[in-house]
Amino acid sequence: MAQPQFVLVTIPIQGHINPALQFAKRLIRTGVRVTFVTTISAIRRMTKVPAAQGLSFSPFSDGYDYGVKPGDDPVIYLTEFRRRSKEALSDLIITNENEAKPVTCIIYTLLQPWAAEVAREYHIPSALLWIQPATVFDLYYFYFNGYESAIKDQADESNPECQIKLPGLPPLAARDLPSFFASSNVYQWGLSTFQEQMEVLAEEPNAKILINTFDSLEPEAFKAIDKFKMTAVGPLIPSSFLKDQLDSSLRIDLFQCDSNEYLRWLDSKPKSSVVYVSFGSMSVLAKEQMEEIARALTASGRPFLWVVRNRKDRGEEEMEEDKLSFREELEKLGMIVPWCSQVKVLSHPSLGCFVSHCGWNSTLESLVAGVPVVAFPQWNDQGTNAKLIEDVWKCGVRVSANEEGIVERGEIVRCLDLTMGDGEKGKEVRRNVVKWRDLAREAAVDGGSLDMNLKAFVDEVAQGCK
Repeated sequence: MAQPQFVLVTIPIQGHINPALQFAKRLIRTGVRVTFVTTISAIRRMTKVPAAQGLSFSPFSDGYDYGVKPGDDPVIYLTEFRRRSKEALSDLIITNENEAKPVTCIIYTLLQPWAAEVAREYHIPSALLWIQPATVFDLYYFYFNGYESAIKDQADESNPECQIKLPGLPPLAARDLPSFFASSNVYQWGLSTFQEQMEVLAEEPNAKILINTFDSLEPEAFKAIDKFKMTAVGPLIPSSFLKDQLDSSLRIDLFQCDSNEYLRWLDSKPKSSVVYVSFGSMSVLAKEQMEEIARALTASGRPFLWVVRNRKDRGEEEMEEDKLSFREELEKLGMIVPWCSQVKVLSHPSLGCFVSHCGWNSTLESLVAGVPVVAFPQWNDQGTNAKLIEDVWKCGVRVSANEEGIVERGEIVRCLDLTMGDGEKGKEVRRNVVKWRDLAREAAVDGGSLDMNLKAFVDEVAQGCK
């Protein structure tokens, strides 16, 4: 019998590629081969293209082989990406068929519902790899299945106390919802793509939804929807979080880190003393917000490692007026770097707190590392993740912005003091991060719920193909 061939399709964003690579690694362990499909631009930007037995790459041109530039229209880009990725996926299916290596299953990350349409055209099973929490999947499902008006009526951004109640989910304020739901949302393409995704899933007789979370983290969210069966296949994190020896295999960086000096700097700091500040690979903060963070870090007096991305990484010119006004003073207390290995930083014993945008990968990594969070969400699913961190899992504290949307220095210092201080709140947070760390690692180790759920999925696909 021929070895099963799974195709994994993802968009060229680091936050999508990394969990997909971890998923590919787990898939390969079940005995299948994986072809990883992404763009030429992503392959070009990888500091090192991952290699593993059973894994191959099939890059395609989306028409933006050197990346999307500032000013490029996202709607035009997504239209071109859709067209070209459908063609590339079809060509790959036909090539494999001609070589007597038929594709067994197509798995795609979110924002690519057309991949399921291609799979259906060729009578191949497909599955969605949802790289956000199950709670967020539920929110999109409810929004497009009977609750849109209720959510809009209650999601009053001018009344932060207004609570939205949905089946199986905790009460939510407007700031806890995906930013695409907000009346101020300027990314209409995002909401329409999620709507298309829900419509595509509804057409599947047995839709397969694989979610990068673990069973004990969101048990109620998995029971909130009767329509679909969701399977937890997370946490999809590097195995270095689970072992003493760092193993960064099958993890990529699309941004350059020129030095490991920050690791030596961390080595010089006391246990649980350092504040790590990072807003991920996509978020861009206003100059005023950057200054408030800088002032807060100085006022806090704690050593810090702060990732401040270079504008050139985004294809922009460095402007003198965008530079921090007192960087020299800052660097007497902490270290500012353009990029770093988040796996190595979160795993370091000197880490005491993570000031995070609450992207889902960063959220899971902080949970598995057992690092408390100061939640500083920006957009997309991050407000929901921050809600879960503060009110459901109680492993961090969330900042509150002023009327202009800026989080002031005093508020940042307050959250740092609560999280890292010796008060009851800090003790509660640190107790809970240990609890969730242990549960996350239990799910991710060999033979844990991740492996068992994934094997059941692969077996189900294999049975359906007989």
